[in-house]
Amino acid sequence: MKTNISRSICAALVLFCGSALAENCLLGCPTGKSGQTIVRSIYTLENNATTKFADWAAYEVTASTIDGGSHSRNWQADPDIDSADTLEPADYTDANAVLATDRGHQVPLAAFSNTSDWAMTNYLSNITPQSSNLNQGPWEALESAVRDFARTGQDVYVVTGPLYEWYFGTLPEADESHTIPSGYFKVVMTNDNGWIEASAFIMEQDSGRADDYCAKEVTVDEVESRSGLNIMPELASYKESAVEGQTGGLTSALGCN
Repeated sequence: MKTNISRSICAALVLFCGSALAENCLLGCPTGKSGQTIVRSIYTLENNATTKFADWAAYEVTASTIDGGSHSRNWQADPDIDSADTLEPADYTDANAVLATDRGHQVPLAAFSNTSDWAMTNYLSNITPQSSNLNQGPWEALESAVRDFARTGQDVYVVTGPLYEWYFGTLPEADESHTIPSGYFKVVMTNDNGWIEASAFIMEQDSGRADDYCAKEVTVDEVESRSGLNIMPELASYKESAVEGQTGGLTSALGCN
């Protein structure tokens, strides 16, 4: 079921939204931006009408959501977002030839290949022009590490999104104004009976294909400072320093030493 719900409406409909958001976000969905929040069965994202991309996307990966085989990339404009606030497939024409970018998923299709709603990951609200070297290199490797972690039986929560710190380029055939990210963050989190652990990563668009994602680890605090988001708004204040102020929470679990 696809649901398009603003934060204000969501606050009023706690019985519906509270459970839907909880399925995709750990300790509350990110705050700090004011875009249109889209709640779906497999992810929640907040669309930015100015950049035309999601400021963040949140999802939960489990052993049951992955390993469903390969699926097609049938790109579609998001049916729940006004056409003036998002991009359409034609806007990506010649992007690879001019910018060397892929249509990069924020919520990866492979994380939900074993679900009936996997095609929702191909909505362009969930896509950004991502450097091919980054998308097919360290970014993909980190996403694979998250799936490997989920195969152990651990439920893994992820928040990912763009950064806008320097000019990367413009889609050559897009007929709407937009801002391509200069880089991306990914925060990986677990909750083991109240014991919260997290590892965060930032990768720039000019990352090399052979770069090691483990070398891109930062603190959650750095992600929050550079993105303007509060990643886990319901995290108890006395846990913030240990969870958000240090690296290494899930380093070993994600294949890093």
